[in-house]
Amino acid sequence: MPVPLPALIVVDVQRAFDEWEAAGKRRNNPEAVARIAELLAAFRTKRAPIFHIRHEGTKPNSSFLPSRSGYAVKDEAREQDGEPVIVKRVNSAFIGTDLETRLRASGITTLVICGATTNHCVETTTRMAGNLGFDARLVRDATWTFDRIGPDGDAHPAEAIHAMTLSNLNGEFARIVTTDEVIASFAAK
Repeated sequence: MPVPLPALIVVDVQRAFDEWEAAGKRRNNPEAVARIAELLAAFRTKRAPIFHIRHEGTKPNSSFLPSRSGYAVKDEAREQDGEPVIVKRVNSAFIGTDLETRLRASGITTLVICGATTNHCVETTTRMAGNLGFDARLVRDATWTFDRIGPDGDAHPAEAIHAMTLSNLNGEFARIVTTDEVIASFAAK
């Protein structure tokens, strides 16, 4: 029996993040959405499975409420016919959804994870994927985050947060890869 292709998990590539930037929040990795578009094209060419994860806010002021403009997916990452959209209401794509059931039913063991933000929903989804026994690969140039202020009042630049998150996940929860490496692995099959 042939080994199933890896599945692409596209986490929360929604317009709310554009709104955050427009309001003055600074992010790293401005080319991340372009890399996500490249991954989508490669997975579509190989007819590999793609799962789109969409965050639905639950708080009254959330940028991710379905009634608000931020809920919409960015054009570059929009699903095509037949590609499932899984709506989550917490920071893991596995909690309160049927993602794990769908993956297991399809015999999928390898997950390629990208999206937003590195240290929130991408990290939580990646940690759970590793804990659930999936071979998780986090695409370092296809995710991004924002500057943050820590509980001590110190400013933490997005680049440092991104790098630390990748360091924390590397080896134990996932293999950290690049878009080019993922696309090259398809060419080798």
